[in-house]
Amino acid sequence: MILQRVFRTPEVRNSVLFVLAMLAIFRVAAHIPVPGMDAGALSSFFQSNQFFGLLNIFSGGTLENFSIVALGVAPYITASIIFQLLAMIVPKFEEMQKEEQGRQKINSWTRWLTVPLAVFQGYSMILLLRQQVPDVFQDLSWLTILIAILSMSAGTIFIMWLGELISEKHVGNGVSIMIFAGIAAGLPQFFQRSLAVYDRSQMITLILFVLVVCLTIIGVVIMHEAQRNVPIQYARGGRVSRYGAVANHLPLKVNMAGVIPIIFAISIILFPRVFAQFFTSAKSDWLREAANFTMTMFDNQLFYGIAYFLLVFFFSYFYTAVIFHPDRVAENLQNQGGFIPGIRPGKPTAEYLNYVSNRILLAGALFLAAIAVMPVALQGFTGNASLVIGGTSVLIVVNVVIETVKQIEAQLTMREYEL
Repeated sequence: MILQRVFRTPEVRNSVLFVLAMLAIFRVAAHIPVPGMDAGALSSFFQSNQFFGLLNIFSGGTLENFSIVALGVAPYITASIIFQLLAMIVPKFEEMQKEEQGRQKINSWTRWLTVPLAVFQGYSMILLLRQQVPDVFQDLSWLTILIAILSMSAGTIFIMWLGELISEKHVGNGVSIMIFAGIAAGLPQFFQRSLAVYDRSQMITLILFVLVVCLTIIGVVIMHEAQRNVPIQYARGGRVSRYGAVANHLPLKVNMAGVIPIIFAISIILFPRVFAQFFTSAKSDWLREAANFTMTMFDNQLFYGIAYFLLVFFFSYFYTAVIFHPDRVAENLQNQGGFIPGIRPGKPTAEYLNYVSNRILLAGALFLAAIAVMPVALQGFTGNASLVIGGTSVLIVVNVVIETVKQIEAQLTMREYEL
């Protein structure tokens, strides 16, 4: 039904076709290997390593081929997190976020910061893979490493640009869709690998995996649709007593941040181990021990699960604070003659909206974090790393699909009203 509406609306149809074309270009780039790299040495390694499996997911499935876009959008997301944190801490950045010109300048700085972060993460990835898979590079000269870093950095900037082009079409978040495309392309192969290793003795593990997928899909759909309707009344003509009032409501979603907390959490939880890899061979004993301790700690399933849960919970609140501003909503309501029954306009309305959003977000953040770590908990019982990788993949895919469909429906509805 929605596909028929899309193809009947020229503007939306062209936007969707444009997004599909950008994703096709991204998938072509995902199969262009970094010069001097042996892709065959990586295939079996990624099938058995949980850490690199998650890293491969976050890169959009491009790391397994070690392509020129192997870093994915991770450097861009890291740069975005840095500037969003600065906007919450530094008053100057907070003021810039309120103006269109200021937001454009911050976006420009985010792009510039992505470049050195891509170089740093590219070099880190090369060091990490060289230690885990010594035969990954046919030649270990500095020229080969330099070309590999430049290739991956250029690939990151390229798909960052593709993601921004997708976002401009208003049919979904470009960064999320790029990650979704990589995961969706690799899911059939992942399920094929997972099912190939199962036998009758592992039937319980297979049932648990199917259960994880079903519960993840149900949970994400429920949390995406759940909302609290705050009653709003608009005075007609500015005189309620004579003309009456128009009743309406302000929907506050339980999970306003969508899939972003998961993406941010994976980005942060992978960073310490990548960074610690630099110092595993340090001359200083305490630095080398600290690096080894960090890597061992993040290999511990209990610590990993707790850290993942807390990060998803934190970023649910953090990103909601970035995109939802009760004071601006209260100001807009007051300018439009709207009010919440029993609540005075202005600051009391902003405080009430902040109170309500924090209460419902508590349930949303706990539920999203629980869904995120559920595969980790089950993997602790089964010892199968594919549960973690598969559960995270399904979580991201389902959430991105729901958000994209919602935005397409909004575009269709807007065009129908214009007609």
